[in-house]
Amino acid sequence: MRIWFQKHTVEGRSALLDKLYAEHLALVTSPGTTVEIHTLPPETYGTALPEHLVGYGQLGLLFGHYFAQTAVAAERAGCTAWISGAGQDPGLAVARSRVSIPVVGYGDAVWQAARMERHRLGVIGFIPDLAEPITENIRAAGAELASYQVVENGTALVERALAHDFGPLVDAYSAAARRAAEAGAQWLVPAEGIPNVILVHLRIHEFHGLPVIDPGGLAIKTAEHLCGLRALNITARANAGYWFRLPPAAAVEHAERVLLGKVIGG
Repeated sequence: MRIWFQKHTVEGRSALLDKLYAEHLALVTSPGTTVEIHTLPPETYGTALPEHLVGYGQLGLLFGHYFAQTAVAAERAGCTAWISGAGQDPGLAVARSRVSIPVVGYGDAVWQAARMERHRLGVIGFIPDLAEPITENIRAAGAELASYQVVENGTALVERALAHDFGPLVDAYSAAARRAAEAGAQWLVPAEGIPNVILVHLRIHEFHGLPVIDPGGLAIKTAEHLCGLRALNITARANAGYWFRLPPAAAVEHAERVLLGKVIGG
């Protein structure tokens, strides 16, 4: 099977980050599965990380629109599943309506698993502005959030880690994990993908007796599982109801050509 993994970063800005993502996804995929990593267009932002852009709802909607379009591109290219690989799961709901292949979210895969296993979440992030949308997603999924910790000077710590200085980031996440544990958390979850792959690379799967969940890995395994269920005709995508009823292909093509090519005021 082919899985399209849509990242929220730009390829080539950090050689180490590109390497860690490739290694991580290769580690968790099953034989016969190919994960294709896709990133944002290079001109999206000129910095090493996009953290200065993700804290605005208006921009978040634009990112979500782009992500959903990549899900459409994935299905048309013959991929068997699509993953929104960012903690706030941009484009997830729209992608599920627009495509027929399984759609999985980096965060949503964890929230759904935590809800089913009745585990309280301790989320640890480095971007303060993402706490609001991620907390809303956890609530919408019906999972229980015990603690949301944001490490101080998180962006600087991530940048140091991407320069091969991992210690300060690990120390900060360990301290945040202790606070989450004291608040009653049972699962520790990296809110964003970059610390996720760093912790996996360092083989850190536990802090203070609590497991550190691997959202990226869980998203891959969830996608594989959903594809397997569909291949066996155990489950299927619904095609009834407003959000899942499939319109004629010609109508979709016409609307895309007319509407997506328009600019406000044009």
